[in-house]
Amino acid sequence: MTETATGTGHTADWRAWQSSWDRQQEWYMPDREERFRVMLDMVEACVGRAPRVLDLACGTGSITDRLLTRFPEATSVGVDLDPALLAIARGTFDGDERVSFVTADLKDPQWTRALPHDSYDAVLTATALHWLHSGPLATLYGQLAGLVRDGGVFMNADHMIDGTTPRINAAERALRHAGMDSAKAGGALDWAEWWALAAKDPVLAGPTAERFEIYGEHADGDMPSVAWHAEALRGAGFGEARAVWRSPSDAVVLALK
Repeated sequence: MTETATGTGHTADWRAWQSSWDRQQEWYMPDREERFRVMLDMVEACVGRAPRVLDLACGTGSITDRLLTRFPEATSVGVDLDPALLAIARGTFDGDERVSFVTADLKDPQWTRALPHDSYDAVLTATALHWLHSGPLATLYGQLAGLVRDGGVFMNADHMIDGTTPRINAAERALRHAGMDSAKAGGALDWAEWWALAAKDPVLAGPTAERFEIYGEHADGDMPSVAWHAEALRGAGFGEARAVWRSPSDAVVLALK
């Protein structure tokens, strides 16, 4: 258990909050661990077992947690703007010299200046960049191409919708939501309910209020297809790019520098 006494006199169980976040995300994505497994398989295949990783839009540090469990000699720099999720991440990994966190806005043209290193073996991100529209996302891909070393990798696990198959998409969505409804009846928390709990927590209430001032309720970014991501990444300067894992609605796209 990772607990921290705060200046308010309250104690936060950061590991419990991170686990709670994972369970909430799994309500939307029951195959979330499978995509993480494939992501780390490809890290090992491409850059080995002791990589320097940039955990992009890291949230509570879910990728970093799995990275260090599998590769104890890895190091990770997490970057995010969300003060509540970063509070959980920093508390969870407090005292671990392999991990550091940076507060930065990925829409800021100068955000890379806040990073402690100029290059990384791997840049990994999951279920975060769909908050960006396609134009800013393509710009971000260009910035990431400058951060990934030659022979290094970038991987994005996210919602990637093929707009050419609307009936298939509708059928998949209906089945997925039926499963979500069943899990909800069993007590699963959704996004809004999780944030409502965070807002009532004496430690997270302040950072949660701040994050909603930054983001609002939810962003309205894009979910372009795998083909769009692969083309944008090659156009940004990566040598190869394709999906290495897919579900009917999501994919992990890998770009090799």
